Amino acid sequence: MKQIIVLMGAGWFALTSFAQTKDSSAAYSFSLQQAIDYAVQNQKDVKNAIIDEQIAQKKVNEIMGLGLPQINASFDLREFIEIPTSLIPAEIFGGPPGSFAAVKFGTKYNATAGLEASQLIFSGDYFLGIQASKVYVEISSKAIQRTKIETASTVAKAYYTVLINEERAKLMDVSLARVKKTLEDTKALMDNGFVEKIDHDRLSVTYNNLLVEYEKVQRLLTVGAYLLKYQMGMDINAGLILTDKLADVKFDPSTTNVSTQKFDYEKRVEYGLFQTQYKLAKLDLKRQRLSYLPTAFAYGSLSGSAQRNEFDIFDTDKKWFPTAVIGAKLTVPIFTGLQRHAKNQQAQLSLLKAENNMDFIKKSIDLELASSAVMLQNASSTFENQKKNIAIAEEVVRVSKIKYEQGVGSNLEMITAETSLKEAQTNYFNALFDALVAKVDFNKANGNLK
Repeated sequence: MKQIIVLMGAGWFALTSFAQTKDSSAAYSFSLQQAIDYAVQNQKDVKNAIIDEQIAQKKVNEIMGLGLPQINASFDLREFIEIPTSLIPAEIFGGPPGSFAAVKFGTKYNATAGLEASQLIFSGDYFLGIQASKVYVEISSKAIQRTKIETASTVAKAYYTVLINEERAKLMDVSLARVKKTLEDTKALMDNGFVEKIDHDRLSVTYNNLLVEYEKVQRLLTVGAYLLKYQMGMDINAGLILTDKLADVKFDPSTTNVSTQKFDYEKRVEYGLFQTQYKLAKLDLKRQRLSYLPTAFAYGSLSGSAQRNEFDIFDTDKKWFPTAVIGAKLTVPIFTGLQRHAKNQQAQLSLLKAENNMDFIKKSIDLELASSAVMLQNASSTFENQKKNIAIAEEVVRVSKIKYEQGVGSNLEMITAETSLKEAQTNYFNALFDALVAKVDFNKANGNLK
């Protein structure tokens, strides 16, 4: 029960922060798979991962746009409050040699309208940039898969928690009814002088403890449902009915393969992410090497200018003076202070780091596979043992109750049996929860959780 309480507490603060005050009359019925399917459509982390992929795709479009013609229009209108003055040799106008005359050139109003266009012809950065941006899209796509897997894992665990608490509440309800009946019978015997008051008091303590535990489980059941709806991306005030039953989804070790055969790393999305990052590192190294190549582009411009002393710039009867230019430019890198060499070395080291990460993720997956298999085997063994214990405890309660009713057993013996049964139930449900979580983690480690 401790693990379940910890899980409930972890989500309580977030749940209360997002709780809505309005009531929702809508009720939804979900199997575990339907809950997972709903979550991957509505959970905010999945939605954001999808948006990230769309952003990456738009980035591809942005980079591809650099290779298309770049066309810009401009218009510049100036009014000279004071026309610029220039000094020219005065001897041009008959002045003494070596002297200068101050002359104002220009008009009060000047306007220029133009159209400029350029076209990239060749750039190594451009072509590799397109490839790299597409790799980013691939990374974003794999990130969506990883987020969906994480969502499936958290939803499955929350779903199992609710089912376990529902079953625990049912069994505690049965125990409460049984102890209450015994308490009432004992009171009748006490009133008639057949048993002492202390026997009745012992049963009262047992009943009150069971009642407190039952109310606690009911509250945990409510919080667990909130947590499940939160993990699914639902309004936590919406009605939720779980259609799977614990008998259908309880842990069965015979259905899970824990063999240590060679694992296909491609089944793990994390491995795919590291592969993509390695591909990106190779492209970056290639880009640095291509930086030694020239860059070429063509350009052209067409503009017209008008000079007026009166503000009649837009008078179509007056002339504008055109200017037209076309050209091409080739930039050849010769020496950049060893910057390119340093960047090339950085890219080589980044590629080496990516190779190390590939080896690291394989070892991490191997460790996760081995540890999840051990955890699953341990959980299986504990669960089977606790299942036997609860059957024994139930039988002890049955026998002790019969002995007490027939007058050959003590009140204390029956109370001890009830206490042992409650402990066995707690251990059973903890073991069941651990087994179900271990199964989810094992399937996730094997790449079978979708």
